[in-house]
Amino acid sequence: MSEPRDYLELSFRSIQCFADDGRLDLGELDSLLAIAERDGAIDDNERRVLKNIIGRIKPDEIDQPMRERLAEIEQKLGA
Repeated sequence: MSEPRDYLELSFRSIQCFADDGRLDLGELDSLLAIAERDGAIDDNERRVLKNIIGRIKPDEIDQPMRERLAEIEQKLGA
């Protein structure tokens, strides 16, 4: 059985998300999370990549819906 490589897709897709306008919006964040969750679990590599992506979001880019979604994701990640 091969190791899942979803974390590589997460990394690549996050670069695309940030490259288009320099920001990560709620829809993009949800699409990245969907990649991590599509096999039913978020593994350590996916967790590491998602935490890195979230760490790149600037505080002034976070509105209330994004803040709420980030709180949900951080709870899932055990952050």
